[in-house]
Amino acid sequence: MPSKRKSIAKTKPTPKKARGRVRSRRLKAAEPALLYERLQTLYPDAHCELDFTTPFQLLVATILSAQCTDKRVNMVTPVLFKRYPSVESLARAKQEDVEEIIKSTGFFRNKAKAIIAMAGAVADTHRGDVPSTLEALVTLPGVGRKTANVILGNAFNVNEGVVVDTHVGRLATRLGLTRETDPVKVEQELMRLFPRDKWTMLAHLLIFHGRRVCDAKKPRCGECTLADVCPSASLGLASRA
Repeated sequence: MPSKRKSIAKTKPTPKKARGRVRSRRLKAAEPALLYERLQTLYPDAHCELDFTTPFQLLVATILSAQCTDKRVNMVTPVLFKRYPSVESLARAKQEDVEEIIKSTGFFRNKAKAIIAMAGAVADTHRGDVPSTLEALVTLPGVGRKTANVILGNAFNVNEGVVVDTHVGRLATRLGLTRETDPVKVEQELMRLFPRDKWTMLAHLLIFHGRRVCDAKKPRCGECTLADVCPSASLGLASRA
């Protein structure tokens, strides 16, 4: 018959420090190359889902996409570009007229002001051509680093950085690629983990997966191709991330 002391030893709970070590091992980041390969296989046609034919159209659409879906922006921009087909015509537009066209995208007053001012800067400073460097792009009204990365990667095929929107930020955390929450710091981590020539496509892949499987409120971990290597799925954390 086992001694009382031995029986107590068997039921003694795991020390908190030890539990932390186990948790830390299970939260180890998934290997970036494997994640990229699987996502690329799953979404071979991943691309920017904003419709555009010129760098200027993409720049306008990206500014309009803030706090708005790409689908809604794609419904608005054909009307906008038909009314204002050139950089110069948009630069001369009346704000109230632009507001009426883009109203459904939200924050339409600020957006109208921004795209008119941006068009004016492109016309006056860059002779109507959207600049192709990060340094020049971020000097334009309404253009920050994220917007500049969108333009450089998709209009000029330049991998200057990683676009970190809400989807990319959420998935980067869930996949254990970063513990940062600030978009700039998340971008720096992703740039360190993935080769430069994959930066633009990485954002597309994560955005596609975030929209189709790894939803913010109800991630479908049971059908996710990354579930076996995702620390959030294995710990049941994805729904709380």
